[in-house]
Amino acid sequence: MSPSPSPAYRIETPRLILEAGSPARAEAMKRCIDESLDHLREWLSWAVDEPTSLEQKIEKLRGFRAAFDRGEHFPYHVIAKDNPDEVVGGAGLMARVGARALEIGYWIAAAHVGKGYAQELAAALTRVAVELHGCLRVEIHCDPANARSANVARKLGYAHDATLRRRLLQKDGTLRDTMVWSMLAEEIPGSPVARVAYRAFDAAGRPITCAG
Repeated sequence: MSPSPSPAYRIETPRLILEAGSPARAEAMKRCIDESLDHLREWLSWAVDEPTSLEQKIEKLRGFRAAFDRGEHFPYHVIAKDNPDEVVGGAGLMARVGARALEIGYWIAAAHVGKGYAQELAAALTRVAVELHGCLRVEIHCDPANARSANVARKLGYAHDATLRRRLLQKDGTLRDTMVWSMLAEEIPGSPVARVAYRAFDAAGRPITCAG
């Protein structure tokens, strides 16, 4: 499939909405992060700097939206369809793992862990990376001790390429190991990823594709 001329500003899965990062969601995002800090700080280096003020959150999300519009990387708010006013996590496609490849990042609020949201959104983003962005490879990186995140990649059929020792720099200057998982475009058919349907929409709300 040829890459889409527009990234997906909105992605719908059976239970979730992934919405391009926007300062319009600043209050909901701040609430989601503030209520999950103990959960997030264990695995995400940026959470060490939280909580931040609403004004700081607005500025951060303005930067996210600008990066999205420029096509540098693609951060999303994660929203449950049964409560569209609540942010339940964050996700993104990041262009930092080489040519024709994107890395998927994700986190889910503590109150919503265990519902399968991370697996659902990661499957959809894998397909979006390949079917809309024209990627040949998609990666997921996680700490080896983060069993939940590793299980997301494993259950979707990703291959464990390597565990890179002392690779991820933390805010305190220490280095942590990182697991690298990958899926190639030709491996998606027949994998659990292919069973998760999604719909994607451009910046004007027009359908880009209807998959699954």
